[in-house]
Amino acid sequence: MRLGQTGIWSIELRMADPHEIGDAAAELDELGWGALWIPGLGGGDVLGDSERLLRATRNTMVAVGVASIWRHQPADMAAGHARLQSTYGRRHLLGLGVSDPAAARSAGQPYRPLADMTAYLDRLEQAPAPVPAGERVMAALGPKMTELAGQRTAGVHPFMVTPEYTAAAREQLGDGPVIAPYQAVVLEEDPGRARAAARDFLSAFLGMDHYARNLRRQGFADDDLARGGSDRLIDSVVAWGDIEAIGTRIRAHRQAGADHVCLHVVGAASAMPLPEWRRLAPLARPA
Repeated sequence: MRLGQTGIWSIELRMADPHEIGDAAAELDELGWGALWIPGLGGGDVLGDSERLLRATRNTMVAVGVASIWRHQPADMAAGHARLQSTYGRRHLLGLGVSDPAAARSAGQPYRPLADMTAYLDRLEQAPAPVPAGERVMAALGPKMTELAGQRTAGVHPFMVTPEYTAAAREQLGDGPVIAPYQAVVLEEDPGRARAAARDFLSAFLGMDHYARNLRRQGFADDDLARGGSDRLIDSVVAWGDIEAIGTRIRAHRQAGADHVCLHVVGAASAMPLPEWRRLAPLARPA
């Protein structure tokens, strides 16, 4: 999959006005971003939303980052993905995640993340139009799920991680599997305002058990997770400052073994962060 070195991860590219989304996607394509990532959120027609981006672009990949296996039937995902690949020149990447126990309960199922994901991948491969391993990634965080991703998919798309986490994932996976970390960014040079914007977005995730466990694995203590996140945690998982500072974080991930880094602008001044994406454009094709 031709992800390129950098991409844009955006809630707005799924949830904003459809015409505005199409225009923004076309511009991001022209700016040279390797991939446009959209979240799975609570479900919905994520493949239809992917198609809107594919229709508006010519070169960039479109990736789902990620769809919950509890909210999308594997046969439907396989058929839809195959149609998108056929129609738009194999530019779609399917990202999958096991979410949390609450998502499983809402589907009336017990929560056995490793077994559940394994079964879902099996059903994708048994579908009339199977999804090839190289056209899917997993939102793996823990070592067992990361191992499964390396064996059964193109690689991992981890959320809220440091370059040190990327290095550990590369050591575990070895050469070959893709590591494409999500990276939140705040284009603000004032430390107080930048950290406040980061906390506004990330604080809800710090209370989710699977994310909290992974942050502890990365060396953060309970005090770091309290009150929206300590300065140390925020500075480690969010890149803030000017373009040079954001570029430094991208390079840190890549030097640690990442193949692709997708940037999520938080704290933007407008509903569709086109001004920020334009400012970040020099990073679309990093040297």
